[in-house]
Amino acid sequence: MCLAIPSQVISIDKSKNTAIVETLGVQREASLDLMQDEIKIGEYVLLHIGYIMSKIDKEDALESLKLYQQMIENMEDEEEYVDPLYRK
Repeated sequence: MCLAIPSQVISIDKSKNTAIVETLGVQREASLDLMQDEIKIGEYVLLHIGYIMSKIDKEDALESLKLYQQMIENMEDEEEYVDPLYRK
């Protein structure tokens, strides 16, 4: 199963063919090598293993990010209920 994460474009470096994207408050550099469409600062894209794959509609991106945030919170809540003896 592959997972592409919606991310917002913060900056673009055409000389390196990369962009800085932000996902849930974390910024990272991503390659534009697989992206065929031109992207602009502020747009949302799908990020997969360090590569920007495609653009995504802002509303869809925000809805997906909201769901990811809920999943993260649920995982953190579940960890609190795990018996400390079984934690590594």
